[in-house]
Amino acid sequence: MAKLTRHVPGLRLISSYQRAWLPKDVVAGLVLTALLVPQGMAYAELAGLPAVTGLYTSIMCLLAYAVFGPSRVLVLGPDSSLGPMIAATLLPIIGSNGDPAKAIALASLLALLVGAVMLLAGLLKLGFVADLLSKPTQIGYMNGLALTILIGQLPKLCGFSVEGDGLIAETRGFVTGLVNGEAVGAAVLVGLGGIALMLVFGRWLRKVPGVLVAVVLSILVAAAFGLADSGVDLVGDLPQGFPVSIKTN
Repeated sequence: MAKLTRHVPGLRLISSYQRAWLPKDVVAGLVLTALLVPQGMAYAELAGLPAVTGLYTSIMCLLAYAVFGPSRVLVLGPDSSLGPMIAATLLPIIGSNGDPAKAIALASLLALLVGAVMLLAGLLKLGFVADLLSKPTQIGYMNGLALTILIGQLPKLCGFSVEGDGLIAETRGFVTGLVNGEAVGAAVLVGLGGIALMLVFGRWLRKVPGVLVAVVLSILVAAAFGLADSGVDLVGDLPQGFPVSIKTN
């Protein structure tokens, strides 16, 4: 049994779980779920995948880590830094308007390959390689990635899309769209309002999840004022149940 719990730490946690923890764990789970639903869908689209795939991956990763993860305090969830890297890998293969089913299949294969490489690196104890990356290199990478994400999401914030490959082309497309009057006023107001709420809550009301408040209010505003009819692009209905099998050529 001890050998099994060493490889499956979740079993050890279940055996030592206390009933007094349950109420707080339920509240934490509900809050985390409310935050992960929009976050997972947003990061999936950032990676060039259908929004619903973000829900599937968020759920399955959390369940897997609950069983096999060694830490009880590690925060696990979708990562915005991986989205552009996945998109940069897949888009040249499938094209900017490629088949979503093929994109899902290729992204799944990429995840399995990355997981296999990470497992191999762990077995070979190659973690020291990360120490070879200097701090300026890491800061430059993160700042460049943040700028790339920011420029890529600005057209969506303004309610239109651009065709461009790379930071300069996307920036040019965004500026051209603004000059041509493609921005949707309702989308801009909702987007800027959400950003303002998150900044306000993050500055003065840190105990309140500003992201959750912004998401809920945006949903209510979109439903109450019928923003879909005003040109605001909504996610729409999502498939229910488990994902169906995917066939690609």
